[in-house]
Amino acid sequence: MEHILDVYAEPYAPERPVLCFDEMPSQQLAVVRAPLPAAPGKARREDYEYARQGTCNVLLAFEPLTGRRHVQVIATRKNPDVAQAMHELVAIHYPHAKQLRVVLDNLSTHTPAVFYQTFTPEVVRELTRKIVFHYTPKHGSWLNMAECECSVLSR
Repeated sequence: MEHILDVYAEPYAPERPVLCFDEMPSQQLAVVRAPLPAAPGKARREDYEYARQGTCNVLLAFEPLTGRRHVQVIATRKNPDVAQAMHELVAIHYPHAKQLRVVLDNLSTHTPAVFYQTFTPEVVRELTRKIVFHYTPKHGSWLNMAECECSVLSR
């Protein structure tokens, strides 16, 4: 736990930003009946019934010292999706950074191994040189500030 707190306590360094990364599944719901509008003395009323329209996965990267967020909504939850999101962080969002320090939990998709399933060895080498993973302890994913961001986003 102290390791993660030490990473968070470091001063801002644009060449070595700290990012918190997490993902969250989401149901896509449709309204079945239109809500009844508010009226004098009555609050707006919504029916509990809904129609399920499938699921998606939300990938969120949050830079706590700048407040910057990168959110992607994708259809699946597979290793290549996480690998592609990490590649985009390096190539598009932080191309000038020498190193990205990424705080994440111990989900099976959150390892450098997913890069090998998705990219050529040259791209994998570039990613593993630039990204340093900092894992929260088991049962301590609440230390990942991206968890708070996902909670806010879902509300």
